[in-house]
Order: sequence, then C-alpha cells, then structure tokens
Amino acid sequence: MTRNIKVEQISQQPIEEQMIELVERKGIGHPDSIADGLAESISCALCHEYTDRVGTVLHHNTDETQLVAGRSRPAFGGGEIIQPIYILLSGRATRFFGDEEIPVDVIARRTAREYLKSVLCNIDVSDHVILDCKIGTGSSDLQDVFKRKVPGANDTSFGVGYAPFSETETVVYNTERFLMELKRRIPAIGEDVKVMAMRSGETINLTVACAMVGRHLDDLDDYMETKQEIVREIEENVCSCAKREVKVQMNVADDPESGSVYLTVSGTSAEMGDDGSVGRGNRANGLITLNRPMSMEATSGKNPIRHVGKIYNLLSTQIANKIAAEVDDVGEVYVRILSQIGKPIDQPHMLSIQTTVKDGANFAAVQSEAEEVANQWLDDILVIQEKLMKGELKTF
Repeated sequence: MTRNIKVEQISQQPIEEQMIELVERKGIGHPDSIADGLAESISCALCHEYTDRVGTVLHHNTDETQLVAGRSRPAFGGGEIIQPIYILLSGRATRFFGDEEIPVDVIARRTAREYLKSVLCNIDVSDHVILDCKIGTGSSDLQDVFKRKVPGANDTSFGVGYAPFSETETVVYNTERFLMELKRRIPAIGEDVKVMAMRSGETINLTVACAMVGRHLDDLDDYMETKQEIVREIEENVCSCAKREVKVQMNVADDPESGSVYLTVSGTSAEMGDDGSVGRGNRANGLITLNRPMSMEATSGKNPIRHVGKIYNLLSTQIANKIAAEVDDVGEVYVRILSQIGKPIDQPHMLSIQTTVKDGANFAAVQSEAEEVANQWLDDILVIQEKLMKGELKTF
C-alpha cells in the first residue's frame, strides 16, 4: 500500500542545547487529571460493554467531563469536607442497538466511582462526591463506520508526537511517578501533585506542588519536617540520575509564620477551589511541553475506534519512539499525522516525519528506515485500538 509519508531532515537547535526549557506534569489527583481519568475509564468500560453485548464497539465520546470543586475545612490530624465535589459526566454514547438497550448511565456512574476510589485513597466517594450523568445519545447513522475492519476518520484533524524525552522532561515525569510510590511510606502525600521544571542552561529548577493530607500530620512542625523529607527523597532518588544540577522546591506558597500551608482533607485541591476539565492537563505523552509541538486535542474519553484526535496523538508518539530507538544516526524525531474525514485511518492525508541527524549520517538510509517504521505502525493501527480498550496505553 502506497501512503503519503514524507521524511525530511531538519536543522534546528536541539532541545538540550536551548537556554530555556519549560516542562510540566499534572499528577493523577489534579482536578484536570481526574477529569481525564474519568473520561478515559468510562470510554474503556463502554467499549467492553458494547463488545460483550453486540460484538462491536459502538459510537461514543465521553470527553466532556467537568469537575466543580467543593469546599473543605482542612486541619492537622483530620479536617472535613463541607461541600461535595460535583462531577458532570458528559458526552455522547449509543444507547440502543437493534433490540438491545445499553445502560450507559449505570455503567458510567459505576465506573466513575471505581476510578475515584482507585486514585484518591483519602476520599469517601459516597459522601464527598456528587456524580451527575448527562451523557447524550450518539448518532445512529455513525454505526456503520464502526463495523469496518479499518474505520474511517471521524474528522479532519491531526496528532503530533516526538521522541526522545529530554533530561528535563524525564525528571519531571519521574518525579510525579516517584511521589506516588513514596506515598506508600509517607501517607501524608496527596495524589494532587504538579511538577513544573524550568531549565536555565545547565540547572533544572524543579517546583513541586504537593497536596498534603491533614489526618496524617500532627501539627505544623510535622508538616514542615515531612515536607523536607519529601524534598530529600526527590533529590536522592530522582535528581541523582540527572547529569545536570537539579534544585528542588516544594509548596513554595507556604507561609509557616501565619500557619498557611498546602493542607487538604482528601489529597486533592478539587476539594476546595480548583475545578477540572478534560484536555486541560497533560498531553498524550503525560507532559505539557512548551518547547515542543503539542496538539490541542483532548485525548482522554474519545472513542478509540475512529477518533483521530485520540488515535493519531498516540500513534505519532509510538512512531517517534520507535524511530528514535531503532534508526541509527537520528537525534530528535517529530511526527505529525493528518487525517481526512471519512478516509481510512490507516491511510492518513499526510504523515510527516522530521528528524535531526548526526554529522556524516546517510540520510537516505534514515529516510527509508523511518518510513518503514511508519508503515509498520499504520499496518498495525488496530493494535492502538486494542491497547486503548485494554487500558494499556496512557492518555494523560
């Protein structure tokens, strides 16, 4: 199959040589990430339900989930939720197929409760969260495209990915994931973590915002000591792997003299003041990267069968990673994939691969190998769908 794949050599200052680099990651308990996680988990649940009932995945998108913050009264040794977090489960889903009626609302609410329990260990979902399901009915005239072996694109849209991660990007990603492991030993760590890195030359300045759980802290002194311990753990277990100097600061808005610190009841700022929406947080690779190309598409919650705003963001990242790992003499790899509405998703309107190469490289060989990688992934594009339905690919 002949596809419209273009591989070109680019000449630009590598990210590692640029003076300033900005990278962010929002943790799983951040309100935006909670919205992403709910949308994606409900999509996965609907995929399984549709497949079990009618043998195919029907039309749905659950990427309009919204979170409205509640109100709380945090305190050392305890605290309480005053007003529940309100979550609107929204989007579109097929409710009828032939004589079969699918209980979309029941599935969505059950899945949302299970997801919240799995990521927020300090919250009582029954008392502290209001789940309001307003998922509309999907268009029945779209069902035929879901039956095709390779479905047509739902839209004229694009996805973008790159590889490899820079050192700063790796530090940011690993810091948040490390804290979720560390909370097993330091339960005062909440799931709402935001890591922002500003690299200036050869110094990475890491600003960590970590919601602390009041019931696991005795008083202000305990808070300050625990905060210092967390910073030490980050420095010893994450920063020590970096070649550059890494400076870590945590909860920089704290004012111990007035007693104002980042204390929560539940471990998420969603309990008090911070709202959340799908698509406002991490991109498909788990980061927000101001020095790199990014798609504005919300990846989480879109159906994994034909929504190119989801599939192409993930596919482009997979292609970039494989080229960076397996093709000799490449440096930075950028992949952009554009669809045309209705056309098979394995035949994009354009698949652009841009790469820097090492001095003296045989670009003709790079070009051929990179194109082969792209063709292999397009041949196996249904693997992306399968991995998404099994929850094996992260969307945020």
